Amino acid sequence: MHSLVIAWRHRELLWNLAGRDLKGRYKDSVLGLLWTILAPLFMAAIYIFFLRLLGGRGLQISLADIVIGVFAWQFTVQCVTSGLTAFTGNANLVKKVFFPRLLLPTSVVLSALVNFLLMLVVQLPLVAFLLWHSGGTMSLWTLALPVVILYHTFFNLLLALAVSAANVYFRDTQHLVGLGLSAWFFLSPVMYPLSFVHDLAARWPWVEQVYQLNPLTVIITAYRALQAGAPLVLTPAAIAGWLWPLAGAAVVFWVFNRAQRNFADHL
Repeated sequence: MHSLVIAWRHRELLWNLAGRDLKGRYKDSVLGLLWTILAPLFMAAIYIFFLRLLGGRGLQISLADIVIGVFAWQFTVQCVTSGLTAFTGNANLVKKVFFPRLLLPTSVVLSALVNFLLMLVVQLPLVAFLLWHSGGTMSLWTLALPVVILYHTFFNLLLALAVSAANVYFRDTQHLVGLGLSAWFFLSPVMYPLSFVHDLAARWPWVEQVYQLNPLTVIITAYRALQAGAPLVLTPAAIAGWLWPLAGAAVVFWVFNRAQRNFADHL
């Protein structure tokens, strides 16, 4: 990954760009970075309320699972939505200053990672409380969270690179991505555990196998397994879900490097 080596060599500029993104995101806001925590908490509360309203108190969905899923989903959404405007929102900078173009989408992912780590400061005690309230405890495997976070961040970087480059050439990308995120939300176990899909797809086992090819399926399930002790799925399809983004990373970086040569001409 020569591109990542370049980013590391320019890490001072990368941190400055990420810091600028963090400061600009909540500029003139009264609550500032608190919105990083309040937004996913509000979403989780809304989902819990409506799920309980629609399914009644007999609905077997762990509140801790919803919190974990929503916070992980928000990390990906922040990377994708910020990545969309990484270049189109910095047209003057791209046209006038020479620097590795990779730094712009990487900086928005880095700032989103900082936000996610701040969210975890609230999420982990909240999940521990919810588990305790339901008679459980947080798993010691929680200590392995950095491994999943590292993979999740790399996956989000691939998404940010893809949408940032595509949006330079095709401005309809932002609208397509908005629709895609809406569909992806319901096709990922954000609000429900993987067991729901297993039960629904009992008659069509291939549906569950295809579902597990979704990288967010295995990522969110891994977060839940490490924190709440949920089963970690290691079927062939789930393993493929972990591996195919790593295998496709070389293609994403190659396409991005080819595309970035003409960014200034299209901005």
